[in-house]
Amino acid sequence: MNMEPMRMKVFEHLATHGHEQIVFWSEPEIGYRGIIAIHDTTMGPALGGTRFWNYSSDEEAFVDVLRLSQGMTYKAAIAGVNLGGGKSVIIGDNRTRDREMIFRAHGRAVESLGGRYITAEDVGTSVDDMDYVRMETDSVVGLHEGSGDPSPVTAFGTYQGIRACAERRYGDASLAGRHVTVQGLGNVGYHLCAFLHEEGARLTVTDIDQDRIARVRDDFGAHVVAPDEIYAIDADIFAPCALGSVVNDDTLKVLKVDIVAGAANNQLARPRHGEILHERGVLYAPDYVINAGGLINVYGELHSWSPDRSKRKAGEIYNTLHRIFELAERDGLPTAQAADRVAEQRIQRTRYLHRSYV
Repeated sequence: MNMEPMRMKVFEHLATHGHEQIVFWSEPEIGYRGIIAIHDTTMGPALGGTRFWNYSSDEEAFVDVLRLSQGMTYKAAIAGVNLGGGKSVIIGDNRTRDREMIFRAHGRAVESLGGRYITAEDVGTSVDDMDYVRMETDSVVGLHEGSGDPSPVTAFGTYQGIRACAERRYGDASLAGRHVTVQGLGNVGYHLCAFLHEEGARLTVTDIDQDRIARVRDDFGAHVVAPDEIYAIDADIFAPCALGSVVNDDTLKVLKVDIVAGAANNQLARPRHGEILHERGVLYAPDYVINAGGLINVYGELHSWSPDRSKRKAGEIYNTLHRIFELAERDGLPTAQAADRVAEQRIQRTRYLHRSYV
């Protein structure tokens, strides 16, 4: 079989996005197929969660892990923690109950990198899964005996980011009476709804999981709409907390909000969609800035921080976003470009201090 065309395409992707290393790992006898991407280790070892997803193709999984790992580099730099960016994906049905051997195989793949990459939970994975990974490697965080589920801290940081957006857009950080649409009611989405409800926000929500919908409706009195209807709701704030690429050509035709600020990764389908939001006067909180609470939580685990210290650090997202908004206004930039500039400057300055993590 001629593998040359595939090899050239892979290396073109790496050159385009600046990745250091990609690991493909397969143990077909137990149904494991995984990809680990290390984007940049200038700041320290690459950290990023493991996503378990039923991708439509291997190429889709490859492109996703490249985007996600690059986002982790920028997220760590913006958050002010000494970590690089990485990510891993496992290709398959995350509803499977026979998980131990799959995640132990993933642990062996992580261990092969000798500490250059540290993993944690992500979409489709859990703290229990990370305990299986721990059987094969020490390069894993978010364990039961560690910081556990990072979702509450991620949600708290996102909540503080939404308050920063409200202050920037309306001159008042209070969310009382504000209409917020929340897409995705998993662990992060649920905890975010709790914070918003406590402050008095009016919630319209959606998810593909009926049990999640029922829980948020019953606990917080949220109004429920079908997944495709969430984009056209006339509201103040749209908080995407599911998968990425939700701000795209189709959704922009119907989106009617002042602010886009949520916990999902890679919310913009293309950079130009951030430019369109900017042109329309819609304030966008760059995703890897506002959702950095999870990274902060596991960084705190690595350094034995108390839960309160991790939460306080996540609360700093409020001020970080204000700095980005000020830079964007000063230089006439979309907020996503302003955030990239801040992250790239910190990485570049660090390169003069020490060599990359090895």
